[in-house]
Amino acid sequence: MGHRFYFSLRQSLVAGSLAAALMAVALAFAALAVFSQWCAAAELDDSSDADEAVATQSAASEAGAPGRSPTGAHHRRADANIDANQEQHDPHAAPSRTGSQPRTSSVAHNDTSDTAQRNGKAAAVIPVPPETSSVTQHSIRLDGRKIDYTATAGNLLLRDKTGEANASVFYVAYAVAAKAPSTRPVTFLFNGGPGAGSVFLMIGSFGPKRVRTASPASTPPAPYVLDDNPDSLLGVTDLVFIDAVGAGLSKVVGHGAGKDFWGVDQDLGAFSQFIDRYLTLNQRWNSPKYLLGESYGTARAAMLAYRLGQNNIALNGVILMSSVLDSQAFAPGSDFKSESYLPSFAAIAWYHDKIVPKPASLPALLDEARAFARGPYAQALAQGDALPDEQRDAIAARVAQFTGLDVGYVKRNRLRLYPSRFRSELLRDQSRSVGRYDGRFEGIDFDDASEHPDFDASVSSVSSAFDAALHRHFAEDLHFTPADRYVVFNDDALTHWDWKHREWWGEHLSAPYAAGDLAEAMRQNPQLRVMSVNGYFDLATPFYSTEYALAHLGLDGALRANVRLAYYPTGHMIYLDDRALHALKGDLVSFYETGAH
Repeated sequence: MGHRFYFSLRQSLVAGSLAAALMAVALAFAALAVFSQWCAAAELDDSSDADEAVATQSAASEAGAPGRSPTGAHHRRADANIDANQEQHDPHAAPSRTGSQPRTSSVAHNDTSDTAQRNGKAAAVIPVPPETSSVTQHSIRLDGRKIDYTATAGNLLLRDKTGEANASVFYVAYAVAAKAPSTRPVTFLFNGGPGAGSVFLMIGSFGPKRVRTASPASTPPAPYVLDDNPDSLLGVTDLVFIDAVGAGLSKVVGHGAGKDFWGVDQDLGAFSQFIDRYLTLNQRWNSPKYLLGESYGTARAAMLAYRLGQNNIALNGVILMSSVLDSQAFAPGSDFKSESYLPSFAAIAWYHDKIVPKPASLPALLDEARAFARGPYAQALAQGDALPDEQRDAIAARVAQFTGLDVGYVKRNRLRLYPSRFRSELLRDQSRSVGRYDGRFEGIDFDDASEHPDFDASVSSVSSAFDAALHRHFAEDLHFTPADRYVVFNDDALTHWDWKHREWWGEHLSAPYAAGDLAEAMRQNPQLRVMSVNGYFDLATPFYSTEYALAHLGLDGALRANVRLAYYPTGHMIYLDDRALHALKGDLVSFYETGAH
């Protein structure tokens, strides 16, 4: 190209044409600019392919996809990344994140902009939709009385510091008209992930419609049954289900980017802004206000209680379902993980008749398991390699008794049982694995030799039913047609999640201690009440870990009475079972009614 420029210029000068020479210079620079753009485009394409390959490999590794390392070390690390107190998977939390389940979100509707930014290319402006809503009228019979309610499916815009819209947040609200709105509570509900849409809570728990599943058996394919929900909480509170940005139908718009929302504190800012705006538009500032989060949604709710308080929005109550309150509790080198899981292992072994003789009372068995976990078991593990052989044998025998596993297997695992290994080992003699989100579910793996189940039966057995039922609810009840695909879970959000969090005392932690913010929210708002609900058979967020976190809030004696725990013979998604949901509803109605006095 340089030679062409030289000869062109020489010809022009020889001809005596200054104008022609200037034209040649201009053409040469234009050619150079085009050539540079071609090079840059090629480089970006290569980078994009590389990024996508790395992301795909990472997702497959976390999922325990085929091709995993046979050594077991990889499995232990994978479990550490997705376990309870590093809760990065949730059916709502990440229904399709375990096993080799296909992901719903490898191409989320706002990924193009964010990928461009990561590759160094200026992101195009994403069209900003107007704030719209579909409003419909309905009625339902609850506890023997007819209740008329309004359903609203819509979106609200979030704005950056300059006032420009940078996200559109989708929500579905169910509200009952009240003569005095100040007497009618409003509850904001969300699943976790991070990166999960709120489909599971929205269509499976406390809303006016609920999909039926065969839990704990596998739910057959369509047609699915979507019925009025007799255990809806509409009798005591209005309900607002929210999709996090990048999940469900919530998306980045304008000049926004995923990094503006995909992080602990960024996410808190988005939810805080949404709640503030919803209260204003719907004139609900003087209503009692509650949060209900599931899985990582509990960490969000705990930290949001403090964040909202700093923004002059005092909450009446926080409901935590299947909790993640200390994201660093299961750090490598700590034995607390083994202690925390042992009572949950015992519950699942009891359910599958692996404890002989089988105790008549599950709660009584779990009291024994808790005492052993915090006492002899914790003391033995604390001795590490110095534990005497005789004591090691005695502890191994007790662990085997509680878990239904062979004592030799317990010894080979150095007394420390990892959830994935337990799931594969408990029913190995029956060629079955057990679920992670719910250990009652049974899965069929490729063979009986794996140390890590091929998939999570407690997810694959229900996820399709929820997705189908949600779209039916949109069409038939809400008269709402989504313009985008509903993203049940956005893996890209988790991959790029910023786990750093500024705790209430000002320190920046590499992973959030949500319980600390919750405790400070309770100290600054002494009337704030907390309800923790837990499933016995949950291997994603073991109940013992939740008990420990709530027992170490450092609360004044008068405030400790504001924390309440409840348990149900089910898994992570307590509401999957009719009987468990009915009991849960009764407990929550009591929680709301206590707050009204």
